[in-house]
Amino acid sequence: MLRNGAAGGGAAAQRPVRVWCDGCYDMVHYGHSNQLRQARAMGDYLIVGVHTDEEIAKHKGPPVFTQEERYKMVQAIKWVDEIAPGAPYVTTLETLDKYNCDFCVHGDDITLTIDGKDTYEEVKTAGRYRECKRTQGVSTTDLVGRMLLMTKAHHSNIGPKGHSPWTGVSQFLQTSQKIIQFASGKEPQPGDTIIYVAGAFDLFHIGHVDFLEKVHQLAERPYIIAGLHFDQEVNRYKGKNYPIMNIHERTLSVLACRYVSEVVIGAPYAVTADLLDHFKVTLVCHGMTEVVPDKDGSDPYEEPKRRGIFQLVDSGSNLTTDLIVQRIIKNRLEFEARNQKKEAKELAVLEAMKRLEEEKH
Repeated sequence: MLRNGAAGGGAAAQRPVRVWCDGCYDMVHYGHSNQLRQARAMGDYLIVGVHTDEEIAKHKGPPVFTQEERYKMVQAIKWVDEIAPGAPYVTTLETLDKYNCDFCVHGDDITLTIDGKDTYEEVKTAGRYRECKRTQGVSTTDLVGRMLLMTKAHHSNIGPKGHSPWTGVSQFLQTSQKIIQFASGKEPQPGDTIIYVAGAFDLFHIGHVDFLEKVHQLAERPYIIAGLHFDQEVNRYKGKNYPIMNIHERTLSVLACRYVSEVVIGAPYAVTADLLDHFKVTLVCHGMTEVVPDKDGSDPYEEPKRRGIFQLVDSGSNLTTDLIVQRIIKNRLEFEARNQKKEAKELAVLEAMKRLEEEKH
């Protein structure tokens, strides 16, 4: 997808089409990944601008994740070629020119500044704006809603089948086309080190990215296969109302990560000899989180340990899905309290002005 340069338009003057996307990317989910996938398909090189904490706080209220965490999270999405830290909240032609980008891509929803202006107005007017489709059935608001439901719910709400009632809340419809779009399609090659990791990978977050990055560094040519457990299995060992994302959503979240080559959808909890032989696994890794025994009380990693191919990997991150949920809820409740305060203040001012008007008359 090469674009003719201004000079002569010959083969030598052709250059790659550079695409710009920007955003807060505070709670990165597969909807964001899908937007970046679509944007990357419109050109040859994708640069993603990520706003600073200060800039987001000014327009929307403080983010849940720090800018460093958000930069790392976006960089881990496989369709991103480069990130631009500290991108301005309003997308200007100056920014597009600075990064030598042909146009900017955004979802079909409007983003407004604190004073109600469309943040893409300038690039739209200049004809350097393209739109991509929003991913149906997922949004940050929807995910936060599921988390709030989870904390308000009690264990008694879990049905007799032992599954999370909240994954049923999801409006996302998985299709084979969506999996194909997200999958790498690459088979392991001779000389690749096939590494198997397993888990829930719920609300795919920076803790998961840190772990997968460390695993990726263990070999010269790693081919990482992530085994995702079915919702019911996750609920058995995580309890409460986990998982927050259902198996279909978790599949896309993990496939979007640049360190992962393949996903097993509904992997067995115990890493069996059959599984290891089938995928020709060289190494099995697990993070520093607790390993819950299988239903029969056995160690799910018994077979890889017996073969001497099991390795614990310290990601250096202590972030777990539990901590992430706590962080998001705390932020959201503070945000709501702030908004209520602000509204009460504005109401008080309006009432005071109204009283003054009435006194005049």
